Amino acid sequence: MTKIKVIIPAYNEQDSIAHVIKGIPSIVNEVIVVSNNSTDLTETNAKQAGATVLKEPRKGYGYACLKGMEYIANLTEKPDIIVFLDGDYSDYPEELTKIVAPIIEDNLDFVVGSRVKELRENGSMTKPQIFGNWLATNLMTLFFKAKFTDLGPFRAIKYDKLLALNMEDKTYGWTVEMQLKALKQKLSYTEVPVNYRNRIGVSKVSGTIKGSIFAGIKILTWIFKYSFKK
Repeated sequence: MTKIKVIIPAYNEQDSIAHVIKGIPSIVNEVIVVSNNSTDLTETNAKQAGATVLKEPRKGYGYACLKGMEYIANLTEKPDIIVFLDGDYSDYPEELTKIVAPIIEDNLDFVVGSRVKELRENGSMTKPQIFGNWLATNLMTLFFKAKFTDLGPFRAIKYDKLLALNMEDKTYGWTVEMQLKALKQKLSYTEVPVNYRNRIGVSKVSGTIKGSIFAGIKILTWIFKYSFKK
């Protein structure tokens, strides 16, 4: 039986987090919510919905993901697959079975949920997000002959392959770092089209000009760093 754990970074997602947790299919062994210095009822609501709740006081998406990985590393029984999922209910948690299928059935290493236009709700991605995804994935195609079309946060990866990536980004560059390192290490990968809707609450990244700028800079920095790295 394939052992699957889900890591959900969450900052002030009290209105959405229970919906996300309850929508996750029963094939998952454990849902880990990492409260990224939340000041609302995110932690309480996540616990009541059945998740393991961790606290990461340092703000940053990558910090939260790394905290979840640290927790898993200390468990006696390790998972086969790690799924990363946002806590804002913009993704459809029930589609997790689609995300992990290529790993379970075809033995691929890494899967990204691609937020294709025809499956996106109007307004669910901002123009800066859409442009940033287009630019980043096209640069990856140019430099690495990659076949990615999105930096979607809903993704799955074999646990041992995730450890081998030696992830380090603490903030906005987490997703692109994972994809770049997967390319560098020649992991087998694919994308799966996923539905995407307007999130509950306000985005902490794309919902602000500052967040969008910093995210864009971080993503481009990672791409150019790896483009010229031997």
